Amino acid sequence: MAKEGNPRDNEAAESGDAGPATGPLEKPPGESSDWESRFKYLLADFDNFRRRTDRDRTVLRSEAEANLLRRLIPLVEGFQTAEVAGRSLPASDSLRQGLELLGRELDAVLRSVGFAPVARVGEPFRPEEHEAVGEIVGSKDVSDGAIAEIVQQGYRFQGGLLRPAKVLVARAMKGADAPSTPSAEPEPKDLAGSTVEEGSA
Repeated sequence: MAKEGNPRDNEAAESGDAGPATGPLEKPPGESSDWESRFKYLLADFDNFRRRTDRDRTVLRSEAEANLLRRLIPLVEGFQTAEVAGRSLPASDSLRQGLELLGRELDAVLRSVGFAPVARVGEPFRPEEHEAVGEIVGSKDVSDGAIAEIVQQGYRFQGGLLRPAKVLVARAMKGADAPSTPSAEPEPKDLAGSTVEEGSA
């Protein structure tokens, strides 16, 4: 015997209305724009992080190179001393030619990375790069306040200072320092204008 169902259920079945849809839920109107804003902020944060990381990497690499060059300064100066000593040899000597060749190669490599001396004789004294260890009287080629002599060369690297230069600064010759030329005293004369010889009464 067939069971009689609920008349309302039968009507719903006949009309084809099966109740609420079981498909995906619809997103609220403002949710898509919220996700788009979050994505833009995340992308901007990542771009800032990438730039900051690149900048920090560049700084670290520059500091590492500066520390290495700072440790190589004694070797560079030692080679320069050997190169100067080699100039006393004949120009055809193989040792002198080898030192000069190595000197040119070393100078080209150091300049290519931004390694350069900071002091030259005759240039104005700059306290940010030079350390004055004394003063000497300047010559006609070196003006007052300029570098007269380099005691120890200093070096810079990519705009930064590796080691200041120790220099002697020229100072102007003052009156007390100027060499005085003794003036010849006039010989004593008598009333008539004739020279009086020493020892005469």
